[in-house]
Amino acid sequence: MGPSSLLFLYLIFFHGFSPLVESSYLDYADALSKSILFFEGQRSGFLPQDQRIGWRGNSGLSDGWMYNTDLTGGYYDAGDNVKFGFPMAFTTTMLAWSVIEFGDLMPPNELRNALVAIRWATDYLLKTVSQPNRIFVQVGDPNIDHSCWERPEDMDTARSVYAVDAPNPASDVAGETAAALAASSMAFRSVDPGYADTLLGNAVQVFQFADNFRGAYSDNAHIRDGACPFYCDFSGYQDELLWGAAWLRRASQDNSYLSYLENNGKTLGADDNINEFGWDNKHAGLNILVSKEVLDGNMYTLESYKASADSFMCTLIPDSSSSHIEYTPGGLIYKPGGSNLQHATTISFILLVYAKYLDRTSQTVNCGNEFVSPVLLRTQAKKQVDYILGENPMGLSYMVGYSNYFPQRIHHRGSSLPSVKDHPEFIACKDGSIYFNSTNPNPNVLVGAIVGGPGEDDVYGDDRADFRKSEPTTYINAPFVGALAYFAAHPNPS
Repeated sequence: MGPSSLLFLYLIFFHGFSPLVESSYLDYADALSKSILFFEGQRSGFLPQDQRIGWRGNSGLSDGWMYNTDLTGGYYDAGDNVKFGFPMAFTTTMLAWSVIEFGDLMPPNELRNALVAIRWATDYLLKTVSQPNRIFVQVGDPNIDHSCWERPEDMDTARSVYAVDAPNPASDVAGETAAALAASSMAFRSVDPGYADTLLGNAVQVFQFADNFRGAYSDNAHIRDGACPFYCDFSGYQDELLWGAAWLRRASQDNSYLSYLENNGKTLGADDNINEFGWDNKHAGLNILVSKEVLDGNMYTLESYKASADSFMCTLIPDSSSSHIEYTPGGLIYKPGGSNLQHATTISFILLVYAKYLDRTSQTVNCGNEFVSPVLLRTQAKKQVDYILGENPMGLSYMVGYSNYFPQRIHHRGSSLPSVKDHPEFIACKDGSIYFNSTNPNPNVLVGAIVGGPGEDDVYGDDRADFRKSEPTTYINAPFVGALAYFAAHPNPS
């Protein structure tokens, strides 16, 4: 009996997993509903009457008090109780982009839920930019927070507020916040034009702050210890300036942002061909977004962005001569480092978006030895989506609460500790350790959460302590909302 057979037996007997012998029908509509529902489990602040994840309660109600400002609301980024502005803004941009591209494919109630998820973030982001020449980039001291295993409802750790005041730079967080507010203005334009105007006006202001005072927020001495190593700006702030400008161009159709993209592309590294897209590095997404201007409007002054987008697409096609993205034996996109599924979900999403842009203008991608069609791009995206939902060597859905077999011991405080509804007594900082160390399944199912995922060998051990594999994040889920909306409407790529 080989090691993989032993692993499967171990999973069946000790973890309750049962590998599927054959791939079952994937219900993309159900997965879409759950991927949006997840965000309700990540909410900070005062929860509304219609809160659907009932084991959560109010939390972080005094956030911002030390600055005498209201910073309640927003999302916890992952399984801890910190509100990091950088990944939260990116999450918001990706939720909004999901609605912009594929919202018309969503059932009306799920589109409404998606907009509610966006607004929970944008209402908070508006608070972070409510004071001139200042941006609040984080609430909560992660070093103290990470020394506790505590429900958000019980938080008694320092809710330190991290603010950047001009002329100190925060081009990355401010640029991404501008992108988030601009993209969200488009998502809300038809349903709440007044709110859309507010979002766009604030996006313009915060982008000016990002552009006028250039530099990385994590280079500020008083921010670094809070932001790093968690959400340091590792890749530089230049991509966020171009990303913010690209979204402002798309949302406002203002030619000044078009000029910004034309004039600053080279100096801000748009030609660097960085084949990555995530909370820290926007290059691949930026190139896809700007390519729409080239494809739809014949903006040949932006041709270099489209060339970079084409190049990235070619790296994703295994048969292409320029393919160099790593895949697991089971077919999952794999990048070493942190939670891997963030790469699979963002890349799936931009494959679908680029396929849509190419389809509208009847174009293909020239990958040297072959021409890649929109159908092939969508097929690549579907393989990633299907893998995440259970068509993988372990027969395991990496989305919690989807199908019969999913991770039971996710690295998430609220999910792993007894709910305040069942156990109203306070659980102190270190008293949660017994729940963290327990081998029992989490008592509260965080429906829709997508974990970090398996290793490069396709193996997942369902271990709460292995946070790289077992911790969900908002920025893994956000682009998956768009991908699932597409496949719920078009289960077979064509």
